[in-house]
This record gives sequence, structure tokens and C-alpha cells, in this order.
Amino acid sequence: MSIIGPRKPLGAHAPSGQALAKTLSWPHLIALGVGAIVGTGIYTLTGVGAERAGPAVILAFAIAGAVCACAALAYAELATMIPAAGSAYTFSYTALGETIAWVVGWSLILEYSLACSTVAVGWSGYLVGWIEAIGIHLPPALLVGPHAGGIINLPAVLVALAVMGMLVAGTRESATLNIILVIIKLVALTVFVAFAAPAFDSANLHPFMPYGFGSTEVEGTKRGVMAAAAIVFFAFYGFDAVATSAEEAKNPGRDLTIGIVGSMVLCTAIYMAVAVAAIGALPFRVLADSPEPLALVLRSLNQPFAAHVIALAAVIALPSVILVMMYGQSRIFFVMARDGLLPQRLATVSKRSGAPTRITILTGLSIAAVAGFFRLDEIAELANAGTLIAFIAVGACLMVLRRTAPDAARLFRCPAPYIVGTGAILGCLYLLYSLPIATLVRFAIWNALGLILYFAFSRRASLLRRGDVAV
Repeated sequence: MSIIGPRKPLGAHAPSGQALAKTLSWPHLIALGVGAIVGTGIYTLTGVGAERAGPAVILAFAIAGAVCACAALAYAELATMIPAAGSAYTFSYTALGETIAWVVGWSLILEYSLACSTVAVGWSGYLVGWIEAIGIHLPPALLVGPHAGGIINLPAVLVALAVMGMLVAGTRESATLNIILVIIKLVALTVFVAFAAPAFDSANLHPFMPYGFGSTEVEGTKRGVMAAAAIVFFAFYGFDAVATSAEEAKNPGRDLTIGIVGSMVLCTAIYMAVAVAAIGALPFRVLADSPEPLALVLRSLNQPFAAHVIALAAVIALPSVILVMMYGQSRIFFVMARDGLLPQRLATVSKRSGAPTRITILTGLSIAAVAGFFRLDEIAELANAGTLIAFIAVGACLMVLRRTAPDAARLFRCPAPYIVGTGAILGCLYLLYSLPIATLVRFAIWNALGLILYFAFSRRASLLRRGDVAV
């Protein structure tokens, strides 16, 4: 058998007793997408991006959004064509073979776990800033990890565990709460733009690209528009979490298309407005040093009440990002276990909630551990590497299935599939290249460990290889 392994049939479905309950409609899915996309990326990584690209962080957002738009179109076609949990992992299993699917799934586990941890750390920064703004000072050792001289980032750990508890309660309940949190976030960002836009000063945009366009190393740090795009890219993904919910969608053909494409269009418009308002209102070097850049802008404009509201909204609503990402991570883990590539006892669905409780608890504990001890920017960069691999695979799957299954039902057909697929692949490869070398080395080590596990255990345990996949 080829090293790429067998391909899962297009008509494969979940074994009896291991199917997820169909509880989500398109409003839930748009909220899942917006809930994941609008979060730490725009609330906190605006400052990190400004530090790497200067005012051209605005352009970095546009580039990252364009790459994600190509990936989103590919996801929309594949998710409606293969309405099963697992997103890029499941698509790769069907189009590219088991070995590549394993690499994609293993990368997605890294993506979602670290994305959750990144948001938890970003949420902690806003919480601490909000609490200190009202005159309460907490022990520094419990607010940052060892990298910053502390013991543990306790707020980040606690929020991860709280979200885990919400997901254990059930998917529909979690998704309904997420809609409320998304509304809070969108109102807060609208308030920010309304207060910051009138203070726009074109002088803050000069020089527009102080570090150039390409990703180059300056004083030990990669800088430039593409270096910024490689990290603010984190701000855009989230629509892939909608694809992981395919099996739980009531009407996959309609709901998934609306959820994926709708959330991307809405969030791109929001991001551009917020980035222009923030960079126009304050010099980028001031933004670069802040863990809560949007609140900082409003405080600098003598709008302390609005800054307080923005920070409070972030504290209340950022957990929605953790919720969606943790949801996506648990579903990837669950499907890999259901396929036999991870221990099958993990693929247990709660009879009460219809959700994979055991895997959700394991996911939540691991996310809390990472959030407690690591830095925000390093976590985000490593999470981006996992996502970029998944997006590259999805672009390839789109084109491969157009050739190998041209007559398969496609409830949404991606326009110009070969151009879109190639754009997603080349764009993601360039962003991957733009990440720091240390990040790429860590990512390579993660996947090397994954391949060792695959060839030592998962390859032999695969249900597809044993002929146990239902069609």
C-alpha cells in the first residue's frame, strides 16, 4: 500500500453510537465563525502586528484576509460536499490519503490548542488591565508565566477551565451563549471605531512601511509587512471551526456556506475599520508595547469610560473565542479517535448532551496548562504554523477532488477552483516562510513526534485499513 495510505470513501459515515447530534442552524454557525475570528487577533495582536510592520499592519491585515478568503471558499465547497466532523483532517483523508490526513489532523490539534491558549493569555491581559484601572492590584506572580518572572498566569488557566465546563454542558447551549458574547464584542468594536475614527491623524501613518514589505530579521526579530501578516493571520482564522461542526449542522448545504463565507466577509470589514482607526489615532510604537491596544487608544484620547467599556467587553466576550476553538479542537481529536488513529475510547459521546465529554475535558486541561506558562506571541506563531498547513491541504483537496470526483454533489461550488486553490497554497506557503525560524523548528519537532506516533501505533490501528469504515 502507498505511503500516503488509503483514502476514505466520500460516502463514509460515523459508526452507530458515535455520531454527533444535529443541533446547529446557520445563526449558530455564523456566530461560531465570528466568535472565533473576532477575538484576541483584533483586541491584542493589533499591537504585536504594529510592532513588526508599523502602520503597514493595516496592509498586513488585508494580505492575511485575502489568503484566508481563498481558504474560506475552499472550505465552503468541501464542507458542504463532505458534511462530517473533522474539517481539513476529514477532507485530506478523503482526497489525499491517511498519512497526509494524520499530519493535517496533528497540526490542527496544535492549532486549536494553542489558539485557545493564546486567547486565554490575551483575555488575562485585558482582565488585569481592567481590574487595575479600578484600583485593584493582584499579585504579579499569579498573572504571568515563568518567562516574565511569575509563577503562573492564573486568570488564563481559570478561563480555559470555565469554557471547558460550558462545552461539557452541550453544543447547543454553548453555541447559544456564544451568540450573546459575539453581539457584545461587535457592539464594543463599533464603540471603539466611533470614538477613535474622529482622532485620525495621517501623520501617524508615516513612514508607512518602516521595515519594508518582506519578512526580514531586525535586531533578532522578524519585521516587515509579511512578518506582521504571518502573526495577524491568527486574527482571521476561525471559519475553519465552522467546518468542524459540519456533522452537527441541521442543514449542512445551506448553513455551512452561510456560516463560513458570511463570517469571513463580516469580520474582514470589521478588522479593516478597527485597524485604520487604531493606527490613525496613535503612533504605532505606543501601540506596540500594550497588551490591550484598543483600550490604550481610548485612554490616550481622554475617553476613560469608553476604554473601560472596551476592556470590560473584551473580558466578557473573548471567552467566546476560546469556546469555539476548544470546540474545534475537541472535534478534531474526537474524529481522529473515531477513525482509530487515536485511542478509540476517547470517541465517547455523552447520551445527555450528544457531545464528546471525555475528549473535551482532556482538551480543556491541556489548553489551561499551556495558557498558564507560555507567552502570547510565541503561542500565536506556533498556532499559525498548524493552521497554515491545514489551509494548504484544503487548497490541495479542493483541486484534487475536482479532478477525482467531478460528478460528486457540491451544494456550494467554489468559483475558479484552481486559481483559488493555488492562491491558498502559495499564500500560506509565503506566510509560513515568514514565521520566525524558531517557530518553524518547534513545528517541525511537533510533527516529527506525530509521525513517530502514527507509524508506531495509529497506522496499524486505523479502522479504514482494517475495513471497519461504514459507507
